[in-house]
Amino acid sequence: MGPWGYNDLGKFIAANPYARRLRRTADDVLGYSLMDKYRTTGTDYSEYAQIAFLISCLALMEHAEADLDGELVACAGPSFGVKAAVAYTGVLPAGEAIMLAARLARCEEEYFATEHADVLTQSIARTPGPVLAEILAQMAQRNEWYDISCRIDEDFYMVSMREPSLERFLREVRGAGGLPLYAMRPPMHSSVFGALRRKAEDEVFADFCFGDPKLPVICDHDGSVATTGAGVRAMLLDSFVRPVNWPAVVAAMKDQGITKIYIPGLDSLFGRVPNTKRNFTVVPINPHTRQKEGGL
Repeated sequence: MGPWGYNDLGKFIAANPYARRLRRTADDVLGYSLMDKYRTTGTDYSEYAQIAFLISCLALMEHAEADLDGELVACAGPSFGVKAAVAYTGVLPAGEAIMLAARLARCEEEYFATEHADVLTQSIARTPGPVLAEILAQMAQRNEWYDISCRIDEDFYMVSMREPSLERFLREVRGAGGLPLYAMRPPMHSSVFGALRRKAEDEVFADFCFGDPKLPVICDHDGSVATTGAGVRAMLLDSFVRPVNWPAVVAAMKDQGITKIYIPGLDSLFGRVPNTKRNFTVVPINPHTRQKEGGL
């Protein structure tokens, strides 16, 4: 999931028959008009943006299934994508997965309103691991807290830190030839969010029954494979406190003999980094490709 807005997904959700059906499901289970909320109040990672992302991914995969080349053997859902993976693999029915995503978004918003309010997650590219390690060592020497939240490729990371540390961090990244991208609020995937994990488990997860997935689900933080509902549930909860490790997911897919991957949604990250393109044939499934094929 990227920082997409209504202009990126709204037309697809309004016009695509698969997305329209899921939108009606979302309206029914949420008790409000998703598109009205998304259009008027949907920030980059709001509840409404997350639901729009979820139903877009599901609709795109459903639309494309008849054209897939070969049998699907596994599913991976890095970061926000794990909720789409939960729905696509049947761990929860679509309506329940939509409600789970909405309630988790509210849970996070409530938590970060009072806890870690000054923490953000900054994306950086063109910054090799040894270079980043040197920058982070200097932060540690200044007693500045940080946590690596995502490793996307050998030179692409997301780092969580307190906002007062950001300006100097960005200056040092640029000085080393790196490229700062965007900062995410609320932050994500850090060991210090243990209280959020417990809050989500107690207040949200207790109301859902996770079934076994129809496809193995590759865990986004270590590449392990979940084949039970309990395993997927634990993976989703651990995403609050464990960093995404995309190279581990790539390695797990290679171990399963996978040579082609399909990526639904407006992906500008996981399907485009070198370690993905180097190892797989990447087939994007997005609103633009569906439009060309008569999807709108």
